[in-house]
Amino acid sequence: QVQLVESGGGLVQAGDSLRLSCAASGRTTSRYAMGWFRQAPGKEREFVAAISRSGGNTYYADSVKGRFTISRDNAKNTVNLQMNSLKPEDTAVYYCAARFAGFLVVVTTLSEYDYWGQGTQVTVSS
Repeated sequence: QVQLVESGGGLVQAGDSLRLSCAASGRTTSRYAMGWFRQAPGKEREFVAAISRSGGNTYYADSVKGRFTISRDNAKNTVNLQMNSLKPEDTAVYYCAARFAGFLVVVTTLSEYDYWGQGTQVTVSS
């Protein structure tokens, strides 16, 4: 089992950047495909970005492609989400998730993830 803790959220203005981090404990993250999801008030949780165990494969939602970058450091058991050119519609609680998967597999479906963090709030003002 793995425990996930997100950090780095906050209140920023449109056009600013934020870097979210997800720290894993319990088992090394190198065993897990990782992803970021977000949930805005009154909306369902949605996929944002995902990365394979190796870090070599990534996938992004169309809404964040070109602005967000997911990365991982297996030596430090962390996964990061660099968010640039933030927009008010990026406002949400952001969740980190993990799933045991093959070395090159990217997991984009919410229901396929086994472990979740508690979330970190990102608020973008216009």
